[in-house]
Amino acid sequence: MKRMVIKGGRVIDPASKIDGLYNLYVAGGRIASIRPADTDTQPQEGKDLEVIDADGSIVIPGLVDMHTHLREPGYEYKETIRTGTMSAVAGGFTTVVCMANTDPVNDNESVTRYILKKAERAFANVFPVGALSVGLNGERLTEMADLKDAGCVAVSDDGVPVRNGGLMRRALEYSRIFDLPVITHAEDPSISADGVMNEGVVSTRLGLRGIPNAAEDGIVARDIAIAELTGGRLHIAHVSTRGSVELIRSAKRRGVKVTAEVTPHHLVLDHSAVDGYNTNAKMNPPLRAPEDVEALREALRDGTIDCIATDHAPHSSIEKDVEFDLAENGIVGLETAFSIVYGLVEKGVIDLSRAISLMSINPARIIGIDRGTLRVGAPADITIVDLKKRWTVDPARFRSKGRNTPFEGMELRGTVEKTIVGGRVVFEREGTVEKG
Repeated sequence: MKRMVIKGGRVIDPASKIDGLYNLYVAGGRIASIRPADTDTQPQEGKDLEVIDADGSIVIPGLVDMHTHLREPGYEYKETIRTGTMSAVAGGFTTVVCMANTDPVNDNESVTRYILKKAERAFANVFPVGALSVGLNGERLTEMADLKDAGCVAVSDDGVPVRNGGLMRRALEYSRIFDLPVITHAEDPSISADGVMNEGVVSTRLGLRGIPNAAEDGIVARDIAIAELTGGRLHIAHVSTRGSVELIRSAKRRGVKVTAEVTPHHLVLDHSAVDGYNTNAKMNPPLRAPEDVEALREALRDGTIDCIATDHAPHSSIEKDVEFDLAENGIVGLETAFSIVYGLVEKGVIDLSRAISLMSINPARIIGIDRGTLRVGAPADITIVDLKKRWTVDPARFRSKGRNTPFEGMELRGTVEKTIVGGRVVFEREGTVEKG
């Protein structure tokens, strides 16, 4: 493998507390050294050294998405591991953590190994999440030890709430033994019922059945109480309500082992995006009221929310181009996530270093993988971004098979210029370089 130097960029690595102009050297697929650009001799391209000029760009750890739906096996018409990771690297993500709601469900080691085998030719690193319950049916725990041995980094029935509190207790008890986080989809189906969007003034005006905040808040409270009882590792996916934020904040003050994520779309959109019965704004949890959005932003600032995750959920047009009540939940998010979050930086909601932490080292630490940092010796997973360039969201240009985005036509700032995985350039802004 050819050695590489990325020269003259602003290197930002919150995990190592680095922020300045550096030359970053790569050898053997790992970070070899970081040298101040003003004192380093000017590296020259040669037969054994590839030189990448990052002048005017930022050089950051490859982004880590701990909540991605790659759809394979079973739903390859929506996405595959290959197209999903192509989408990931186009958005600056070098690592994705894929959820278990495939067909067959990733509830046993054979499915996990199938996913990892397919991922050998992926563009990004892929870490599977195993199902919490067999078949996602909420009745019987999976063999968590086998799933971990096969390569799973967490367990979750994401997409399906765990109705049985006793089952959640056992899962959290085992999470201590196997050091696996339990990722919860916080929803009480008896309260959300047949709701299709946030319950509020917009749902009333549109005549759509609403999902109140209480459907999420009640399960967050239950799962926190069980985590406090068991000492297990609880991670709350796609937090969307101000009530959940307060519950998580209070739990952290008490020392409960709880972490939480929020999606870019819940940070910048509210339930008014559904106007016109826009099915690309239909998701679960739903887009909430403006006061919920503000509570989520405050939770980013004060550390209540630990990371930003895309919940990338590609669907085909036949599942979105239908009546709102019948449309599937979810949007694609890998290719827009960084720019959406950078918009929050421009507005002063969070600073740039915090934004990078939320999308790199923080999710990596939650799931316990050696990613999300540019420290010497770490895997050379690197993203180069031009913060000055603007681009317009055009779903037709997505690398993902999914086109279901509420951001179509929006002008964003911050373009991913190059994505490097294991010391190899796998994406350039003008095109992709096939891996393998």
